[in-house]
Amino acid sequence: MNNNTFTKEERLCSKRLIDSLFHSGSSFVLYPFRIVFCQAADIAVPAQVIISVSKRRYKKAVTRNLLKRRMREAYRTQKKEILYSFLEDHHLNLLIAIQYVGKTELSFEEMKVKLALALNKLKNESNHLYLGKDH
Repeated sequence: MNNNTFTKEERLCSKRLIDSLFHSGSSFVLYPFRIVFCQAADIAVPAQVIISVSKRRYKKAVTRNLLKRRMREAYRTQKKEILYSFLEDHHLNLLIAIQYVGKTELSFEEMKVKLALALNKLKNESNHLYLGKDH
């Protein structure tokens, strides 16, 4: 069976956790994504994720939904090998917001490459912030 799932437990839905993420989280931009993240103690999975696309930049819901669908799929297929192995090895739990800030629509293949770079940078940033290590 394929373990590349994106279950309800992995989706960030709690208003309280979302507020704490945006108020006390660290962030970086790796175009076309803005990643906000913070450490969480009371979640059952290595990472909970919320994915968003700006309504101001993309007026049509069809376009926003397409971008969110591509982002979810790119995250779902890469989270295990890039992010989860690192988080489980270091016993970290993260809350993550992935925001699309690009001015143009990317194809799925381009988005997958860019999101892999963003997840690797997230891994390095969380390693530096929460574990105090450079590598």
